[in-house]
Amino acid sequence: MSIDHAILGILSWQPSTGYELKKIFEESSFMYWSGNNNQIYKALIKMQEEELVTNEVIHQESSPSKKVYTITEEGLKKLKTWVLHSPEVPEIKKTFLVQLAWSDILNDQEINESLSSYENELKLHLALQQEKARRSLHSPNRTSRESLIWEMISENIISTYSHELNWVQETRRKLHEHQLIEEKEKMNYQIRETENKKYIELISIENRLNTENDTLDLISLCWEHELSRLMLHYTTLSEDFFDLKTGVAGGIIQKFSNYGIKIVLIVPQETMQKGRFREMTAETNKGNHFRMYESKEEAEAWLLE
Repeated sequence: MSIDHAILGILSWQPSTGYELKKIFEESSFMYWSGNNNQIYKALIKMQEEELVTNEVIHQESSPSKKVYTITEEGLKKLKTWVLHSPEVPEIKKTFLVQLAWSDILNDQEINESLSSYENELKLHLALQQEKARRSLHSPNRTSRESLIWEMISENIISTYSHELNWVQETRRKLHEHQLIEEKEKMNYQIRETENKKYIELISIENRLNTENDTLDLISLCWEHELSRLMLHYTTLSEDFFDLKTGVAGGIIQKFSNYGIKIVLIVPQETMQKGRFREMTAETNKGNHFRMYESKEEAEAWLLE
């Protein structure tokens, strides 16, 4: 398909100047040529030589003369032959798909930002197409059938943007689900239930808890299951947790407390009895949000109080 066919189509609707053709191309949602003057006038000159169009110079008193082009009988025949020609299957050329294809080099946040940016662009273009459809700019309405055909063309364009928007949102949803699954696989945990009371037992974790931010995945896990009781094993915490000089223990305990999560830690007796950590155990075990015990039975009994 060339710009010639689009120009012949417009001229079959109404005689037009080169400038008027340019405006129609610019404002059309499906006639995708740039519509620059050079491209249009080269096509018009060529078609005039082939006797597909004619032109008439119209003089105007208050403005420059204008050259109005009209389609000929030969032009109409060529347009009809082309309209009857087997249609081409639409080509899929989306730059974003190429970008997305290699987006595994990005982190989760960067991929999400990329999808959000594309989603916002789609929403903008969808709103624009809906407004164009509402205003029915440059739409021939010579017959009721022609009006219906142009209405369906507009619907096709709008549905394309709507479908793409839905696809982006579905892609983001599935990527988020995948992220949650990956995070769960990094944590070995069980949901325990005793006397109709539930808690999460974290048995092991890929990277031991060492900072306040490391607790966020566990907090999210608690929220996901709507539970506020958490049992941790000694092996899920870094060595710095048990070195009170680092301040790691205080930061992690406070983070869980801020989010209303009650936690109990199962610690070997030799660790609990070491120096200042022994003092910390005695102090924390007076509280209602965090305690440490040697046995799982003691830990569970307090956790479910």
